[in-house]
Amino acid sequence: MTILRDIQQVFSRYKILALLLAIAAIWSFFTWQSDGAFLTSRNFANLLRQMAITGMLASGMVFVIIAGEIDLSVGSLLGLLGGVAAVLDTSFHLPVALNFAIVLALGLLLGLFNGYWVAYLRVPSFIVGLAGMLIFRGILLAVTNGSTIAIESEGFVAFGQSYLPVVAGYVLGAALFVLQGVLMWRSRANRQRYQLAVPPLWQEAVKLIVIGLIIGGFVEALNSYEGIPLPVLIMLVILGGFSFLARNTVFGRRIYAVGSNLEATRLSGVNTRLVKMALFGLMGLMCALAGLTNTARMAAGSPSSGNMGELDAIASCFIGGTSMRGGSGTVLGAIIGALIMASLDNGMSMLSVESYWQMIVKGSILLLAVWIDVMSGSSER
Repeated sequence: MTILRDIQQVFSRYKILALLLAIAAIWSFFTWQSDGAFLTSRNFANLLRQMAITGMLASGMVFVIIAGEIDLSVGSLLGLLGGVAAVLDTSFHLPVALNFAIVLALGLLLGLFNGYWVAYLRVPSFIVGLAGMLIFRGILLAVTNGSTIAIESEGFVAFGQSYLPVVAGYVLGAALFVLQGVLMWRSRANRQRYQLAVPPLWQEAVKLIVIGLIIGGFVEALNSYEGIPLPVLIMLVILGGFSFLARNTVFGRRIYAVGSNLEATRLSGVNTRLVKMALFGLMGLMCALAGLTNTARMAAGSPSSGNMGELDAIASCFIGGTSMRGGSGTVLGAIIGALIMASLDNGMSMLSVESYWQMIVKGSILLLAVWIDVMSGSSER
């Protein structure tokens, strides 16, 4: 019980630090086993581009889980929307902007459709997601005729394969560092204004320096290849926007309240059904964005796209510290969880690990993450 209590304290107080240490251990192992090939600039860029797709799904999934629900249809919906985009490009030759607008709107509508079944018709989200997994995959097979559809538009392909110019990457890194410093200063000032405890100034200075080193290393590693991939930039924008939504908006607070105590939140006057439906709509929007990115990255729409994507998204959330009981979790944790999942996929593929072992490892990590969450909750009670 002492060891269990120590594990619970580490993950509850230092979740992000523990996840970063886990990433460092994974990267060190694969770098050692691959004779340094794992952390080359080229593979690092490919790793982050791969992570961005899972991260988009995880960014929407984390809010669904926080609200006490689950969505098993995201992998199939990603594949369907990516396939629709490929058909619109190849068969109808739509402009890229119009194509993207149609696919994003369709993703939002299908997400709201799922949410309506869950929130208003009171069908368990597990069943709605399971049905959606089958329905969307079947529609995808019908849309693509079971064959891969190559993308013809160069602008479409550039969405998933282009890079930021090197100078723009350095400017972005500097801007992120300055923004982090401003946010830390404002947080410290607000806590002092309300006479709350604040950490020592040197401690926050060290934290800012560490963050600066991480940002600098991140930008330098990518710029030494071809620059920051566009999907990674989009993922950073989603991370910032969704983190702001969760922490600084009324809607964000309602998400956590719905997951923590649904009945009390409803009695306080919050339209809990509308909140849940909106979250599924947001999940559908992220599926559309991930589907567009995946299709552009592969330069083709495939009937197998998004297969098992729901596993990676859900595992990313749980590994990142999201509680399966609802009411707790962060977007940053889910993104780091997605990075862990992508690192395992990339590293094991590089080492030519058999696919069945890859599935066993990922499933075991998911089981371990949920076990830690359950035991942490038990120890708190």
